[in-house]
Amino acid sequence: MSNDRDEAFAPTSAASTPGQEWWRTAVIYQIYPRSFADASGDGIGDLPGITARLDSLAGLGVDAIWLSPFYTSPQKDAGYDVADYCDVDPLFGTLADFDEMTARAHELDIRVIVDLVPNHSSDQHRWFQEALAAPAGSVERDRYIFRDGAGADGELPPNNWQSVFGGPAWTRVPDGQWYLHLFDSSQPDFNWDNRIVRDEFLDILRFWLDREVDGFRVDVAHGMIKADGLPDYTPPAEGGSMGGGTATLEPGISDEANDDPPYWAQEGVHEIYREWRKLLDGYAGERILAAEAWVDPLPKVAKWVRPDEMHQAFNFAYLETPWEASALRSVIDNSLDAFSAVGAPSTWVLSNHDVVRHASRLALTAENLQGHGVGPKTPGLPDPVVGLRRARAATALMLALPGSAYIYQGEELGLPEAINLPDEVRQDPTWFRTNGERYGRDGCRVPLPWEASAPAYGFSETGASWLPQPTDWATYARDLQNGVPDSTLELYRSALHQRREHGLGLGEVEWLDGFGPEVVALRTGGVTVVANTGADPIALPEGAVLLASSPLEGNDLPGDTTVWLS
Repeated sequence: MSNDRDEAFAPTSAASTPGQEWWRTAVIYQIYPRSFADASGDGIGDLPGITARLDSLAGLGVDAIWLSPFYTSPQKDAGYDVADYCDVDPLFGTLADFDEMTARAHELDIRVIVDLVPNHSSDQHRWFQEALAAPAGSVERDRYIFRDGAGADGELPPNNWQSVFGGPAWTRVPDGQWYLHLFDSSQPDFNWDNRIVRDEFLDILRFWLDREVDGFRVDVAHGMIKADGLPDYTPPAEGGSMGGGTATLEPGISDEANDDPPYWAQEGVHEIYREWRKLLDGYAGERILAAEAWVDPLPKVAKWVRPDEMHQAFNFAYLETPWEASALRSVIDNSLDAFSAVGAPSTWVLSNHDVVRHASRLALTAENLQGHGVGPKTPGLPDPVVGLRRARAATALMLALPGSAYIYQGEELGLPEAINLPDEVRQDPTWFRTNGERYGRDGCRVPLPWEASAPAYGFSETGASWLPQPTDWATYARDLQNGVPDSTLELYRSALHQRREHGLGLGEVEWLDGFGPEVVALRTGGVTVVANTGADPIALPEGAVLLASSPLEGNDLPGDTTVWLS
């Protein structure tokens, strides 16, 4: 096993004075546990595998790790269907393994953030099994959202809502009632109007806080509360399945009332997070909440990070912005304005476990986000050379911006989307619920390549891999990039080091003019950042080069390249 630990890049704890808390500038690395590293040899990543590879992340220079779910689960949605929120699924290890991993991360000065899935549970959760066994109107059923059906005999769903994964959002049970599931039918939605549900999740938070976790990334943080009466709603054709867009109004409902779907971004969610924030504030060590809130526009997202609510919210507007200078300048300005207005840092993110990897996405000629995925038959497939070049440039721009940045595992290797997965190996519920019309998210979840010549590229000593790794991924392996000056791995390592050295996360943006319409140019933290999103080279301004996303051409900055200058 290779070890690219470099003490020069070991993260240090930020001061905890107001305005300089660690989470304001943190670079947080997302680990998708089943695809990170497999210590057991079964082809599925696990907690001991993460522990064994933490030195590599310390060497990279990250401040924290965020783990996607590792809880007890039937794994119908890769762990986002939780059956027990206070235990580890045997696939990933044990609670003792979690404690060992957390302790090792803290030894390396890496904080640990865990995923929390409060909108819904697995249908295998004890509560839901009790609900199925109990009669309509029972205490057990009231923990979830059960309703009588429409139609003469209740044979129709209670309303017209559709699942994010495709198909109706309601499933009928044998006694005739229906239960709501905004995702897969195996993921029933909790009833957050029930105080029992709220108290249970406070206990879940305490359980993990007492195990020394440093915070929670909250899945579907704009969900949980549904509009009174569960009114019918038809989303716009161009709207994202997770929120945003303009609705088709139902009769008798005003524009203001229909600003968001009746199952997303309801005002009642903020009361929940205020209660959670009070709980976290009672623990030492600046424990944090980070929201996955698919909400438009940015000032509305900022409501999730008001001073008495969450600490961070994912900036999906930035993730969805094309590699185009004017659009980038606009979203950066809007982000900084929106989040600073409530005293919160902006966050920046380019990839995660739900979207096409940005080394492919930025070269697509057709947009494919929010679980649609790409596959062999997708129109406008990317040129991998163009995609990687733009991804490196986009990352160099992102890591210079004030605030906190999120990195998705493997992007530091330049991994593209795994486009040519055979149909028979796909596992995302989206693929099955849409009868193959959407490829889903498997392509961004393929296990990582660690060593070029090892079985499964070092992911698993047995060579097993729950999703097949592309045959050309040896060229992306970490051991081949470690110490190689122009590699993507070294670009990331250098960027994180320079970011900390120059205090870029706490800087302010000063826009620089005179570079042309295809250039993003700014000054922050004493560093000049110039990103050329066009095809033609431009003249470099004066200054010593601190970082370049691609080799420079004399005194010119090539297209699809970002440079930092002192």
